[in-house]
Parts: sequence; C-alpha cells; structure tokens
Amino acid sequence: MQNKSVDVIIPTFRPGRKFDILLQRLLSQNVPPRRIIVVNTGEEYWDSEHVREVCGGQVPEVFHVSREEFDHGGTRDLAIQRSDADAFICMTQDAVPCDRDLIENLLKMLYSEDDVAAVCARQLAAPDCGIIERYTRQFNYPETSRMKRESDLPVMGIKTFFCSNVCAAYRRDIYDRMGGFLKKTVFNEDMIYAGLAIRRGYAVGYCAEAKVIHSHNYGAMEQVHRNFDLAVSQADHPEVFGGISSEGEGIQLVKRTAAYLMRHGRALLLPKLVLHSGCKYTGYLLGKNYRKLPKWLVRRLTMNQSYWSGIL
Repeated sequence: MQNKSVDVIIPTFRPGRKFDILLQRLLSQNVPPRRIIVVNTGEEYWDSEHVREVCGGQVPEVFHVSREEFDHGGTRDLAIQRSDADAFICMTQDAVPCDRDLIENLLKMLYSEDDVAAVCARQLAAPDCGIIERYTRQFNYPETSRMKRESDLPVMGIKTFFCSNVCAAYRRDIYDRMGGFLKKTVFNEDMIYAGLAIRRGYAVGYCAEAKVIHSHNYGAMEQVHRNFDLAVSQADHPEVFGGISSEGEGIQLVKRTAAYLMRHGRALLLPKLVLHSGCKYTGYLLGKNYRKLPKWLVRRLTMNQSYWSGIL
C-alpha cells in the first residue's frame, strides 16, 4: 500500500462550505492524495480565488461541464481518465472526512487482497440530522467492516452490491479491466459497478474505520424522486439486479426504525416514518415500472432530467 498512488475525484455543483472543509481535510490526510481532480457542473458557479484561499495555494485540478453534459457515471469517468494513479477515491462535495486516516484506511482494505475492486467508507450523520435519518445511517453503515463476494448473495441479498460514491476507493487496474462506470446512467453507477464486479468474481469491501460525515434531511417528495431513479437503474440492469429483491431490506429498516423511535420515546414521529417510507416505496415501485408510465410522468418523477434526453 505504501507504494500506491491515489487521486481523489469530486464532481461539484454550486459547492458550499462543506466542500471547503472537505478540501482542507483531504490536504491534511496522513496519506494525502497525489491529486484532487474536480469536475464542476456550471463554470459560472466556480470561484477559483476562493478555492485557492481555502487550499492555501494547493489548488485542485478543475474542468467544467454543462448541466446537459453531466451524467453520474460518464462525468466521473471523464475525471478518472485524467488520473494515472494506482487507485482513485470518488467523493461527493458534501462528504466530510472525520479524521486524518480516511484515505489510509480505505487503501489498507483495498489492497488487503488481490481481488478487491472497490471499498466504500462508513457514513455518519451530521449534527443537524433528524433522528429517523440518523438511525437509517446506523442501519446502512454498521460499525463492523466486511468484505463481500458473490457467495454472500444468499444471505446479504441486495446489500452485497452496496457501494456509495459518496466516498469509495477503486483499484484502477480492475476499473479499466471492467470498463469503468457506465457512461450513461440515471443514478446508482456505484452499485451497478460493484454488482458487475462481484458477478465477475471480484470482491467489494465496506470499511467501517474509514468515516465521513454525510447525511440528508430529505422531504417526502424528494424521497419519491430519489427512489424512482434508484429503481430505474435497477430495472435497466437485470444482468446485475435480476432476481434480487430489495423490498425485504426496506421493510426491515422500517420495522427497526419504528422500534427505535418507540424505545427512545419518539412515537410522535411514527406518522412521519410511515409517510416517508410510503413515499420511498411509491417512488421505487413507479421506477421499477417506468416503461409503463407516460413520458410526462417519468419527467415529473425523475431527479435527473438530462438523462432522459434522447430516450423519451
């Protein structure tokens, strides 16, 4: 691991204060990145002088794309092709490293075995996060690390493929062998890649020691849109997700969250849990069946309007 070079890939759109903190904490890592490569959507939203001040002169490499050009898989791949490092770490602009060991811990697991294609970090809730989302983070990102292979599918189901580009490290040699991220995808490029890698005999790790602060307080309709796009990505890739249901995992999360709220005297939040869970399932069900929906409704439901150009 000591001899491996690593670059960090970050797509941005109107980056704010969290992005400033992200850059500062990346530059202070025990194992610092060789390069930080930013692909920014909308040049008019990029403030070069501000970024220079934040980084103390160590400015990341930046190139710009338009909103129409942005694609979750293709745009990240454009940035990755600018890197010649042994490994790269994909992050989002609102993921903040918890400590100086993030990169070191990711690389340790990534190079712990020869067949590890990717390793994703643990996501912890931000201080302003609501209790339901906080528990969801605990459920989805446990305290124990795990390496996942195809043999885990009967027990872990869809979670075998779980990987998040909020913060995930990839081996470049395997990435190139796999053909990289899909160049056009509505969402979920990370899990599609992880699923294909596992299907082809590679392993994908979850490193609980590598931690970032990242959470959202989504509203009900945002849950619909997000889960619609998630389900579209699964419907479009039966070679990865075919025969693997994720509804059971969702039901388990709802039951455990309800029990958690009851134990902590927050029963008044149960209606909100039911509403948001219903919105998630509604979005997911519509996304799974998007081919049966009228085009206008698909455009109303998606988060990613540009993806549908030339499709609808």
